[in-house]
Amino acid sequence: MELPVRNLSDLRGEISRLKELELEQSIALKARFKNPLVIFSTIKSLFSKPGDAGGTKSNFLEQDLLSLISRFVLPFTLNKTLFRHSNFIIKTIVGLASQKASRFITEDSITGIWDKVSSFVKSKFKHEPSADDKRIYPVSETVS
Repeated sequence: MELPVRNLSDLRGEISRLKELELEQSIALKARFKNPLVIFSTIKSLFSKPGDAGGTKSNFLEQDLLSLISRFVLPFTLNKTLFRHSNFIIKTIVGLASQKASRFITEDSITGIWDKVSSFVKSKFKHEPSADDKRIYPVSETVS
């Protein structure tokens, strides 16, 4: 911080210094935003969060498609079905909570759950004929 302004000449000097500083900063900003790609990356950086303790970076635009869809579909579905006759505050809380929960819905988690369910169903409903099986099979299914 500069020395305090004590008289009119100090004030004029400070005004001219600030005008020069403004000119330098406007030239730097024009140079930075000359390219549309730079503008997009600046806007994109607004959505990114600083790295958390794990060192991973959570970014809105770098999520998979299922996570992006669930950020909008999950609150909408909950508010239209389960919380249909709720007040505004409850719907807002549900919306915020489902926005936070939607980051856990990824393609990897869905495929993992799908694999577990399908292996469970296959193990429960798999029919292996036993030696005591007294059914009569058609000719095409018998082993010769």
